[in-house]
Amino acid sequence: MTTVSTLPEVVTVRAPAKVNLELRVGPRRRDGYHDLATVFQAVSLHDEVSVWRSDDWQVLAAGPYAELVPTAGENIAVRAARLIAARGEVDEALTIRIDKDIPVAGGMAGGSADAAATLLACDLLWGLDLDRDELGELAAELGSDVPFPLQGGNLMGSGRGERLTPVLARGSFDWVFAVSGTGLSTPEVYAEADRLRQQWRSGPPPAPRVSARLMAALRSGDAEALGAALGNDLQEAAFALRPELRDLCEAGIDFGALGAIVSGSGPTVAFLTASHEAALDLSVSLSAAALCRDIRRARGPVPGAQVVAAPRTPRSPGPG
Repeated sequence: MTTVSTLPEVVTVRAPAKVNLELRVGPRRRDGYHDLATVFQAVSLHDEVSVWRSDDWQVLAAGPYAELVPTAGENIAVRAARLIAARGEVDEALTIRIDKDIPVAGGMAGGSADAAATLLACDLLWGLDLDRDELGELAAELGSDVPFPLQGGNLMGSGRGERLTPVLARGSFDWVFAVSGTGLSTPEVYAEADRLRQQWRSGPPPAPRVSARLMAALRSGDAEALGAALGNDLQEAAFALRPELRDLCEAGIDFGALGAIVSGSGPTVAFLTASHEAALDLSVSLSAAALCRDIRRARGPVPGAQVVAAPRTPRSPGPG
């Protein structure tokens, strides 16, 4: 084992949340996963992860969702740090501070963003000099959604979602994210989707494929066309498990959203709007209707994980 000394005492990396503009789910595979065809868009809700050398492994949490971040057990950020440490033959413990601004267990890949940020931060702290492809390979070992926050922007995902390819797209888009209730279990949502399919279909579902309609909307940069093309094969399963999500989607459309979609496996509902002003108006209307516990606005696409200015000594844990 080697211990690599580098100049920064603390490295901080910011990584974005995601929304699945379209999520198509194939049949269940022998390994328990499902083949997916999806288009990710990175949006301007970010977590910041800071890492510094420590005598023991620990996780500190701050920010609006700090109380929901697991710090006693093995956080995915710790798994990411241990994985890259093994790759680089580094024998050091770290303190990992997560400034949490992405809703937890909301279908926006907040945990995956933390893992991606940790990989990049540890690479810099330990001077391992891995390229993004090598970091992406490690990210795929941690979870299907982890590779995407490293790159950001608009990308198509296949396989379990971890195989990423570029998407022709233009323009930027204004979103309102309505977080409804507590988190939904991703395995539970997939299981419900499989159950519903058995009721509705006489055979297995077709191989998943992103629609030409969505791709054309992204190429044009037309927000109205994109709103009409949003789609998620897990949405009916999320509605079955949380009927209030259907009411939330319908309310957002009534209040003027161009489109509504359950983000990933939920329970966050993403509303596409025509402008920043429309997003503000929709946020006010949803808040007055009291149909969700939290409302966030964002724009997309944004870049993937980026190094930000970091203090040279650790900040004390706390809000803000």
